Amino acid sequence: MQRPDVLLIILDTQRRDRLSTYGHTRETSPSLTRFAERATVFDRAIAPAQWTIPAHASIFTGQYAGTHGVTEASHSLSGAYPTLAEILQVEGYRTVGFCNNPLVGLLDNGLSRGFDHFYNYSGASPQRPIDVHRGPVRKALSRGFRRFAHRVQNQFAHSDWLFRVSLNPFLVPIWTRYVNYKGHTENSLADALDFVTAHHAGGNDQPLFTFVNLMNAHLPYRPPQQYVDRVAPHLRKDRHAYQFQRRFNADAARWAAPPEEPLQDWEYAVLHDFYDAEVTHQDDVLGRFLDGLRQQGILDNTLVIIAADHGEAHGDHGFIGHSFVVYQELVHVPLMVHYPETFPAGKRVQTNVSTRRIFHTVMDVTGITPPLDEADPNANVSELTLHTSVNGRPDPESGVVYSEAFPPQTFLNVMKHRAPHMIDVMKLRQVRRGIYDGDHKLTTIGEHVDGLFDVFADPNEVRSIADAQPEMTDALRARLDAFSAEAALRRVDGNEFKDVDAEVVEHLRALGYID
Repeated sequence: MQRPDVLLIILDTQRRDRLSTYGHTRETSPSLTRFAERATVFDRAIAPAQWTIPAHASIFTGQYAGTHGVTEASHSLSGAYPTLAEILQVEGYRTVGFCNNPLVGLLDNGLSRGFDHFYNYSGASPQRPIDVHRGPVRKALSRGFRRFAHRVQNQFAHSDWLFRVSLNPFLVPIWTRYVNYKGHTENSLADALDFVTAHHAGGNDQPLFTFVNLMNAHLPYRPPQQYVDRVAPHLRKDRHAYQFQRRFNADAARWAAPPEEPLQDWEYAVLHDFYDAEVTHQDDVLGRFLDGLRQQGILDNTLVIIAADHGEAHGDHGFIGHSFVVYQELVHVPLMVHYPETFPAGKRVQTNVSTRRIFHTVMDVTGITPPLDEADPNANVSELTLHTSVNGRPDPESGVVYSEAFPPQTFLNVMKHRAPHMIDVMKLRQVRRGIYDGDHKLTTIGEHVDGLFDVFADPNEVRSIADAQPEMTDALRARLDAFSAEAALRRVDGNEFKDVDAEVVEHLRALGYID
């Protein structure tokens, strides 16, 4: 039987609770709701990390952040961890990416490895499939400028000074608006539809892996007015709301830092309104893309996975953005899988699952065995596929899931210059971790317990029950400590292969994953 196509769509910075598909009171996601009716929906999906780079690395490799180690903008994924695109490419898939997030598409972090074509819609020199139709002179000039822009853009991941300068409120509107920080949702999805359609034209039976990253839900928020009017019509004549949002958009240092003084309630409400408008706009465009694929019959033999890499805080627990914590607003994410042969339409799964298992699910559905040491628990595709959570078999992880927040050094450096006292007050230097077991979640800050929460009864993590449940707290703390120690033990840094079995290295080399 012909292997299925694979379509992986990541809704960057998408809070689960702001989708009407998951119960939001506003109708923000009618297109996803229609998709969910034909898919299996996971109600308790947990992101392994709180921000873009480590979360994508976990989805692409199946490893937790403590193992793959890509927890800073300057880090690069070790060649010891083959990515989804690399594995599928070696197995005969055509691989293509349509990416709107510069942290995934522009930095030299290894996340774009294995793609035959990788189109970036962000940055100073966006690249689209239509570029191939340019004349030779324009293509040469475009390639030259793109290489130059690539080198310059990568410097911001390695230079504290450059990164801080870029956050100046005078410069932020320039690079967010005119240097395509959030890419272009409409162009990327239109190009993806054209590419997939052209690939299958004429009976081409080579399977296709398509990765799409959409950035509407990320700051800055500038949704088209029609979507603001749809979800928050009361803002139409609210001059103060628009002035606040423009100021907030321009002050990028506030996007990922705890505010020194909490915003006023009306300011938080404005952030919520504009965020919901961005989500609604993205859902509308995504719906047209999915409808186009469905009308052409392309979804009939396509595994479609839609998920978020992480969420976003709007003052929840005293934080803004998504840099430092593992609270629900950041790591409880949407996840939907469409593949009727394996994932029943309309089913809602209540088991805790990690989005790192997207990796194993793709391997399982495509019938591919990843080139991993058999002793590596990550190689157990037949158990870790999300299929095991929907077909009546006991979940291989018994509903125990982990999330880790390694503090990004770039934003710590910003805080050192902006509000150094907040670093110790908010304990920003310390790694935060969470473990989910059934309805309960334990969070830690460094070596100390932060709280134990019943996230089913208390989804906003308002009341810690750690003091009332000391035995459960101690048991979950022990499991979390064991997990973090094992994850670190299995980590391979950079492109080195220390502590990796020699046969595994040779196997990776023979398959073409490493030189």
